[in-house]
Amino acid sequence: MSVCTHESMTNHHVSTGLSGAADTLKLWWQRHQQRRELAEWTERDLHDLGLSWSEMLAEADKPFWRA
Repeated sequence: MSVCTHESMTNHHVSTGLSGAADTLKLWWQRHQQRRELAEWTERDLHDLGLSWSEMLAEADKPFWRA
Protein backbone atom coordinates (compact mmCIF):
# COMPACT_ATOMS: atom_id res chain seq x y z
CA MET A 1 0.00 0.00 0.00
CA SER A 2 1.36 3.42 -0.88
CA VAL A 3 0.70 6.67 0.87
CA CYS A 4 0.36 9.84 -1.12
CA THR A 5 0.91 13.09 0.70
CA HIS A 6 0.63 16.61 -0.54
CA GLU A 7 1.90 19.80 1.11
CA SER A 8 -1.68 20.96 1.66
CA MET A 9 -2.34 17.77 3.65
CA THR A 10 0.57 18.38 6.00
CA ASN A 11 -0.24 19.57 9.49
CA HIS A 12 1.95 22.64 9.79
CA HIS A 13 0.93 23.25 13.40
CA VAL A 14 2.45 20.15 14.93
CA SER A 15 6.16 20.36 15.59
CA THR A 16 8.43 18.43 17.86
CA GLY A 17 11.03 19.71 20.27
CA LEU A 18 12.26 23.18 21.01
CA SER A 19 13.20 23.97 17.41
CA GLY A 20 9.71 22.92 16.36
CA ALA A 21 8.22 25.39 18.82
CA ALA A 22 10.50 28.11 17.47
CA ASP A 23 9.41 27.26 13.92
CA THR A 24 5.77 27.52 14.92
CA LEU A 25 6.31 30.88 16.62
CA LYS A 26 8.14 32.16 13.53
CA LEU A 27 5.29 31.02 11.28
CA TRP A 28 2.71 32.71 13.54
CA TRP A 29 4.71 35.96 13.55
CA GLN A 30 4.97 35.89 9.75
CA ARG A 31 1.20 35.39 9.43
CA HIS A 32 0.56 38.25 11.83
CA GLN A 33 2.82 40.58 9.84
CA GLN A 34 1.42 39.51 6.46
CA ARG A 35 -2.18 39.95 7.55
CA ARG A 36 -1.46 43.34 9.08
CA GLU A 37 0.18 44.43 5.81
CA LEU A 38 -2.68 43.01 3.74
CA ALA A 39 -5.17 45.10 5.74
CA GLU A 40 -3.33 48.24 4.55
CA TRP A 41 -3.57 47.46 0.84
CA THR A 42 -5.57 49.75 -1.41
CA GLU A 43 -8.54 48.73 -3.51
CA ARG A 44 -6.26 48.87 -6.56
CA ASP A 45 -3.68 46.55 -4.94
CA LEU A 46 -6.43 44.06 -4.18
CA HIS A 47 -7.85 44.34 -7.69
CA ASP A 48 -4.41 43.65 -9.21
CA LEU A 49 -4.33 40.35 -7.30
CA GLY A 50 -7.95 39.51 -8.00
CA LEU A 51 -9.03 39.86 -4.36
CA SER A 52 -12.22 41.50 -3.22
CA TRP A 53 -12.42 43.78 -0.21
CA SER A 54 -14.44 41.14 1.67
CA GLU A 55 -11.87 38.41 0.88
CA MET A 56 -9.11 40.64 2.22
CA LEU A 57 -11.08 41.35 5.39
CA ALA A 58 -11.76 37.65 5.91
CA GLU A 59 -8.04 36.86 5.65
CA ALA A 60 -6.85 39.88 7.66
CA ASP A 61 -9.32 39.08 10.48
CA LYS A 62 -8.08 35.52 10.92
CA PRO A 63 -6.14 34.87 14.11
CA PHE A 64 -2.43 34.25 13.53
CA TRP A 65 -2.65 30.59 14.52
CA ARG A 66 -5.12 29.78 11.71
CA ALA A 67 -3.75 28.97 8.26
